[in-house]
Amino acid sequence: MIEINHLRKSFGDREILKDIDFRVDPGEVISIIGASGSGKSTLLRCINLLETPSGGEILYKGKNILGEEMSIHAYRTKLGMVFQQFNLFENHNVLSNCVVGQMKVLKKTRKEAEVTALKYLKVVGMDQYVNAKPKQLSGGQKQRVAIARALSMEPDVLLFDEPTSALDPEMVGEVLKVMKDLAEAGLTMIVVTHEMAFARDVSDRVIFMDDGVIVEEGHPRDIFNAPKEERTKAFLQRTLKEN
Repeated sequence: MIEINHLRKSFGDREILKDIDFRVDPGEVISIIGASGSGKSTLLRCINLLETPSGGEILYKGKNILGEEMSIHAYRTKLGMVFQQFNLFENHNVLSNCVVGQMKVLKKTRKEAEVTALKYLKVVGMDQYVNAKPKQLSGGQKQRVAIARALSMEPDVLLFDEPTSALDPEMVGEVLKVMKDLAEAGLTMIVVTHEMAFARDVSDRVIFMDDGVIVEEGHPRDIFNAPKEERTKAFLQRTLKEN
């Protein structure tokens, strides 16, 4: 589905991503873990071109999206993004939040868009809140609406950037359950997360990043039970102890 080759990203003289290589197969769930500042979120933002890479290739179904032959607009419709801070339109109700993008980007009629939106609001358990405004919702509910909004665009890949980091602890579980259900349904997902249990139990592969490089990647069992790299061991020991 997606292949990253020698990806680099710099801001001025500061190199954030250094020669990143990995691939995402259809139906895979990949969790990216690592300390704050390791480059995880920048990697996601480069994949969906919210940031322009400084070098390397991003291949989508074999085509380099940074090349002239690929429409960036068409590519972006194939990737959904769920942010830390929800990014809902405060002046729109729940249903409208999930409809606007479909109408503007996919050129659907409102009726078509509402059918799709209701389908995915039901998937995340928010179909009873269609008339609510974001300010009337809890953090967990807002994030579930944000997931439904991303799903309503019917992307090939869904990117999650620390989707539970802005939530109160009691609301984390409801969002993780939705994500687990999506993973079990076969959705291709790339998840930047600090939820180690999710990364261990739901992912097909785990990538550990540190200082802008991929230090280690593999099956969750191998990463969590028998990491090969000292940096991976130190991170997991510290993180699992804190949790």
